[in-house]
Amino acid sequence: IISITKIDQYQTPYTITTMMKLAIASLLAGSAAAFAPSPMAKTSSAMNAFTAADLPGALAPMGFFDPLGFADGADEKTLKKYREAEVTHGRVAMLAVIGFFVGEAVEGSSFLFDAQISGPAITHFTQVPDGWDALIVTMIGAAEAQRAQIGWVDPADGQYDQPGLLRDDYYPGDIGFDPLGLRPEDPEELN
Repeated sequence: IISITKIDQYQTPYTITTMMKLAIASLLAGSAAAFAPSPMAKTSSAMNAFTAADLPGALAPMGFFDPLGFADGADEKTLKKYREAEVTHGRVAMLAVIGFFVGEAVEGSSFLFDAQISGPAITHFTQVPDGWDALIVTMIGAAEAQRAQIGWVDPADGQYDQPGLLRDDYYPGDIGFDPLGLRPEDPEELN
């Protein structure tokens, strides 16, 4: 029988922390079954029927991952709005991360603004000279207006009690931007 004091002399704070992390990871992995996809059969007769089970990204072993149940009472149009918001915010977040990396990499050596922008990337935007922020906001507004014209129903054509409807033939996130031609032509390849 090994005494407690013998075990304690071989355990360092590092090994205890590692053991705790492994215990938490095993608990989380074991509880993944609680988030198994629920059966949903809401479809439309449209060619691009949009159901939770058919969403791109619903992969094994998790399937459709919705632990908070946002899609439980959602119809096709609401699911399309959720997916549009998810894809758009994901793209903005990815661009922001790239912006941070580039800002840190070229700090002090960029030809822009005579290399006067310095310090951590989180402070770079506040160091941009006056007037440039208005240009940036204008470019963001133009991009959002273009995206709205592609994906949303014109408010004059919609119902007053259903603002922000997406077009029936619009697939969330597909604004036609593919300069490298990477998107497959066959719809089955997208799944």
